[in-house]
Amino acid sequence: MVFQTGPSCLWPHLILSSQDLGGEGRPFSWALAFPVFLPSSCPLPPQLVKTAELPPDRNYVLGSHPHGIIAVGTVCNFATEGTGLSQVFPGLRFSLAVLNCLLYLPGHREYFLSCGACSVNRQSLDYVLSQSQLGRAVVIVVGGANEALYAVPGEHCLTLRNRKGFVRLALRHGASLVPVYSFGENDIFRVKAFAPDSWQHLLQVTIKKLLSFCPCIFWGRGLFSAKSWGLLPLARPITTVVGRPIPVPQCPQPTEEQVDHYHTLYMKALEQLFEEHKESCGLPASARLTFI
Repeated sequence: MVFQTGPSCLWPHLILSSQDLGGEGRPFSWALAFPVFLPSSCPLPPQLVKTAELPPDRNYVLGSHPHGIIAVGTVCNFATEGTGLSQVFPGLRFSLAVLNCLLYLPGHREYFLSCGACSVNRQSLDYVLSQSQLGRAVVIVVGGANEALYAVPGEHCLTLRNRKGFVRLALRHGASLVPVYSFGENDIFRVKAFAPDSWQHLLQVTIKKLLSFCPCIFWGRGLFSAKSWGLLPLARPITTVVGRPIPVPQCPQPTEEQVDHYHTLYMKALEQLFEEHKESCGLPASARLTFI
């Protein structure tokens, strides 16, 4: 099943406040109803592809990949109703996990909380998944800002091998793991990539460790012409595919062996998802997913 946003691009001018309820936002229907809240998603509306049912009688941890420059596919599909998320997965309440620094920015904080987002820290995520009512789904961009360094068009490099916190989260709450991949996320901007042993790359990594975001040199199209340089994204399609859930037992204190086991299962499921859908999403058969 494929779902697509409407062609319009709307920017909300009215900002409503939202209480921070123990680490999660309070979604407002007016905020979720906007197809997008970033101008960057306007050139070609994202699509949402459902491959399996996610019954609302359990909780879920969705790992979304890749981050790209600004995670357009993840935000548009899981923080708005632009692709009809509540109709695609009825009975589920989604919470997009975002960096703490975004919740300190005036305007950004109110909007993200109004869309039901929460902080990506452990306390907030545990709070969301510990609610008595089931059907909660936390969406985490696992690779984080580090993946922006590898958001090169035509490449599919994910920071995942040593990212296991989301698996521990799922085990603590018995929440099923769900792999998600946004094809085309790395194609909407051009990126200047530096060699891993260069001083420029080292500087990027150092700033990322200090400030939680990664400074990148990127460009897209201009405001009035697709042939000019600018900061608007290129008109490339983004298709977000939601994979099959991986059942996870509840273990309040998971062992490293359990974490490694389900992390391996997740990586295999994500790779299978990529292989099954890459050609239908416009990639060549030779395209491969790389984990670092």
